Amino acid sequence: MIYHAFTNGLIVKVRPEFLEAQSEPDENLYVWSYHVRIENDGEITVQLRERHWEITDAFGQVRRVDGEGVIGMQPIIAPTEFFEYNSAASLKTPSGFMTGHYDFEDEDGNELQIQIPAFSLDSPYQTVVLQ
Repeated sequence: MIYHAFTNGLIVKVRPEFLEAQSEPDENLYVWSYHVRIENDGEITVQLRERHWEITDAFGQVRRVDGEGVIGMQPIIAPTEFFEYNSAASLKTPSGFMTGHYDFEDEDGNELQIQIPAFSLDSPYQTVVLQ
């Protein structure tokens, strides 16, 4: 499934994938990769400066991850262009979700907060109980 968010002319698309081979359910380790595509549908060039993630496990415990850029880069994205990257996250529970935002700066020096869509981290080890 691909999750989308649109803010200030930028489209953020995220596609998570459970990584069975890197997960160790007996050790309470569940790993996901996620592919992010950021498309500039606006009219001004922007640069990604910082990332801010909230990673929530099935117990509601939140881990925050903040830092400069993504994967060691602070990409510049001109109108009609895009930037893509892959990253990963792990949890101690078989499900959870992630959300957050990016801080961008436009060519005039204005700061823009760009929403990252909330997306689900699901694994086949999650037991669903309907009540």
